[in-house]
Amino acid sequence: MQVHLIDGTYELFRAHFGAPSRSAPNGQEVGATVGLLRSFAALLREPGTTHVACAFDTVIESFRNELFAGYKTGEGMEPALLAQFPLAERASAALGIVTWPMREVEADDALATGAARLRDDERVTRVLLCSPDKDLAQCVRGERVVGFDRRKQETLDETGVLAKFGVSPGSIPDYLALVGDSADGIPGIPRWGAKAAAALLARYERLDAIPEDPASWDIKVRGAAGLAENLNPRRDDARLYRTLATLREDAELTPPATLEALAWRGPDQPALVALCAELGVSVPALP
Repeated sequence: MQVHLIDGTYELFRAHFGAPSRSAPNGQEVGATVGLLRSFAALLREPGTTHVACAFDTVIESFRNELFAGYKTGEGMEPALLAQFPLAERASAALGIVTWPMREVEADDALATGAARLRDDERVTRVLLCSPDKDLAQCVRGERVVGFDRRKQETLDETGVLAKFGVSPGSIPDYLALVGDSADGIPGIPRWGAKAAAALLARYERLDAIPEDPASWDIKVRGAAGLAENLNPRRDDARLYRTLATLREDAELTPPATLEALAWRGPDQPALVALCAELGVSVPALP
């Protein structure tokens, strides 16, 4: 059987920028929450959706902000969107989806932890990491743990990770450390683009294994001298960026990431009816 692990923060953002604006009876903007509610209900109606969990960045900042001042924060987020996080979590829980509100670590850490704990369960045929975020590519394992873009209906297995990034899943944190990740505020190393990083990591796997002397590189990379000149004095920075990009697999999850806990058993009907009344929408159809 399949397990869907959903990035609720991404889904809320997607709904905010993709769904129409809508006001609740009390005047609050709830368009993103309504969009998320309908999207999740549609997922639950799909054949094969039997085990589901959803993680949210209840607090945008995490332990990574203590490591690096430039890491992403909630600064600049639209107040109308930020105010809907509690509603979105309620919507997920009311639909009967196991909901993980994350505070010390991020939603992606929860998904990584869930995937790590479920991938060895012989009853699990596939874990779907429902998010297009690049950092989750490090969690992909063969065709057993895969990325899944619900909007595009595209699956990313280990072969797909290699084709897309030029490196294996295990090298994704090193790759992001070198090229940067603007979505998370990771600046990367100057002059290091995707092509050069992929070529060197495909050969050496880890940034620490890349020789300092470019004359020692046994593959040809354009601008090798300049790349080495920029990386060598910034190797400690690169290691920090790799730490920021490395997802944790030890997040505390309640309920735990077990097949039994994640089985969908239907909505919390009273909570769902009350929430829909608050939002000013009809109760979605569910199996």
